[in-house]
Amino acid sequence: MRPVAELMFIDFMGVCFAQIFNQAAKFRYMFGGKAETPVVIRAMVGAGFRAAAQHSQMLTSVFTHILGLKVVCPSTPYDTKGLRFKRSATTIRSSSASTNLYGFEGEVPENSYAIPFGEANIVRDGKDVSIVTYGLMVHRALEAAAMLAKEGIEAEIVDLRMLSPLDIDTVLETVKNTGRLVVVDEANPRCNIATDISAQVAQQAFGALKAGIEMVCAPHTPVPFSPTLEDLYIPSVAQIADAARKTMKGGKHWWPKSHRSSCPNGACR
Repeated sequence: MRPVAELMFIDFMGVCFAQIFNQAAKFRYMFGGKAETPVVIRAMVGAGFRAAAQHSQMLTSVFTHILGLKVVCPSTPYDTKGLRFKRSATTIRSSSASTNLYGFEGEVPENSYAIPFGEANIVRDGKDVSIVTYGLMVHRALEAAAMLAKEGIEAEIVDLRMLSPLDIDTVLETVKNTGRLVVVDEANPRCNIATDISAQVAQQAFGALKAGIEMVCAPHTPVPFSPTLEDLYIPSVAQIADAARKTMKGGKHWWPKSHRSSCPNGACR
């Protein structure tokens, strides 16, 4: 038996957090692999449900930080089935779906299938800028890419699908292909998935960047109850497109000629 616990909103994780991060997540490690907790904990994440600050948080990064947890954030019905019910030796799996994706429809095979853990999905090819994101923001990134294509900017969209383990190799590969990176995360900007990915790319693929990394995140404030303010709070298609345009304007060519002799490692051209 592999139980699936439904906690409705991810905000309610706080009520049982000690049992999740201090017990179930560590059993396999503490008992030398002899004890496991094969459970899926499922919850809605993100704003847009008109449920105010205590039912609308994007707490994905909190659980990504905890060793022993697998954190799944699918963007389609197909990925939801393939990732959530995979049989594995996982100690515990935290599965979250954006509130705004509950009405999203897509083809799902009736037979059983499994998507490998830790493999991101390139949902759109492009050569000019990479947009890396997950959950609801994948669909907004695709809309932004369609807008940018009309301007001659081809964006490559990477759907992370899982936040832990994180497929950083695919992220690094797409950055090396395009030289530009926009990371979109509905979570607050301090210590979220966008900052994590930005730091890893800056550390491991700095030489491939043609412009500074852009992050599109929610404001560093609780989710407002006002519908108008809540709509403004969630990262929009326009914000994603604007961030991509900014990377296109910030190429290496801008470095003044008078400073090129002192440019480190020949990175400026």
